Order: sequence, then structure tokens, then C-alpha cells
Amino acid sequence: MFYVIHAVDKPGALSVRLANYDAHKAYLAQASIKTLISGPLVADDGETMIGSFFLVEAEKKEDAVAFNANDPFAHAGLWQQVSIHAFNKRVDNR
Repeated sequence: MFYVIHAVDKPGALSVRLANYDAHKAYLAQASIKTLISGPLVADDGETMIGSFFLVEAEKKEDAVAFNANDPFAHAGLWQQVSIHAFNKRVDNR
């Protein structure tokens, strides 16, 4: 099943994001669930990172929750709010 993880950074936390960025990328490269799409959410300026988006594939929601909880960004306290929802893909125009 697919899951969307939408995580919004705490205000003013860009330095926390940047300090943990390499560990975050390394974690994604070896994660136990498959990341289909991921990347930073950005502010209206199109550049300033303000959160994270993941589309992952996992057997159950608990796997997606654990994946998120073990991310170095989560350990660093970067995110103010995280939502994890099952996703039923209907259209994929890639």
C-alpha cells in the first residue's frame, strides 16, 4: 500500500534541517521501506525548505510511522507537524 507523509518544519528550523541533511539522505538510502517520491516542501519563494513530503510503499501504516519516527530529522525535532495517510493512486501521468 502507498502512504503519504507530510511533515511541516518548526518555524525557524532551517538550520536544524541543514545540520541533519546528510544523515537524513543516508537514512533514506538504506530504509527498510521503499520511498517512491520524496523532497522538501518549499515556501512561496520556491526555494526556502519548510517541510518534507514522502510517498512510500509499505505493508502497513505502522511501517510508515516507524520509518518516519526513525528519520534523523524526527530525532532532531525538526518537524512541528506530521501527517501520515494511506494513498490510493488513481492517476499517474509520469
